[in-house]
Amino acid sequence: MKDIKIKGATIPALGFGTFQLTGDTAHKLVKAALDTGYRHIDTAQMYGNEAAVGSAIKESGIAREEVFLTTKVLPSNLSRKDFLPSVEESLQKLKTDALDLLLIHWPNSEVPVEEYIGELVKAQEKGYTKHIGVSNHTTALLNKVLATGANIITNQVEYHPFLNQNKLYNYMRQHDLTLTAYSPIAHGKVMSNDTLKQIGEKYNKNEVQITLRWLIQQDGVLAIPRSSKENHMQSNFNIFDFELTKEEVQQIDKLTQANNRLIDPGFAPDWD
Repeated sequence: MKDIKIKGATIPALGFGTFQLTGDTAHKLVKAALDTGYRHIDTAQMYGNEAAVGSAIKESGIAREEVFLTTKVLPSNLSRKDFLPSVEESLQKLKTDALDLLLIHWPNSEVPVEEYIGELVKAQEKGYTKHIGVSNHTTALLNKVLATGANIITNQVEYHPFLNQNKLYNYMRQHDLTLTAYSPIAHGKVMSNDTLKQIGEKYNKNEVQITLRWLIQQDGVLAIPRSSKENHMQSNFNIFDFELTKEEVQQIDKLTQANNRLIDPGFAPDWD
């Protein structure tokens, strides 16, 4: 496993995402992910699976301090009134005293950045989380976040070979922030790509493994693929026994010119 160290945090570069996994399925797959060797688990209030994720970690037999655990605050919980109570509820569901990382899931145009970041910092000061960050934030929003003085460590955003995130990525490198890639395999669309397939044949890897390798080889990038099948989740973990050449990375970089964004709800900000 490659670890990324930033501002006192050590984060496994490859994590297991739990979006759209609920109940027994979430419980079973998180447990299986931990058995496979994943030590970075990502969830959110929005996913409705924090209790299942918490139980799986508790029952895994792996010490809590060995698992890097992230959850995210719902946009509807960003106000001063709702923020901290919602985090306390998340901690109960996740059966933990403290998170490793707490994120703002989406900005909320009705709550000022300064207000929700102030609450995020309070959650850190209260010991509810070791580290803080945001998700789905643009460079314009990050300017406001950083102006508050909050010591965030990441911005979790959609990032895969078919979406150009150069502007955001370069901004984050300049400001010593990591980029956590969600939907890293573009909802499976990488599987039919000839460039990824040809590179994979050289290493006896599939297109998903090539994509994940491309992501974690980038400076300051983490990836949190989600899978609803154990064999896929195990295959996704098997990317640490090869390295892409500079030329291969450049070939994949060219694919981002397609600039195909998959996650764009009505409440999304104006993307970079």
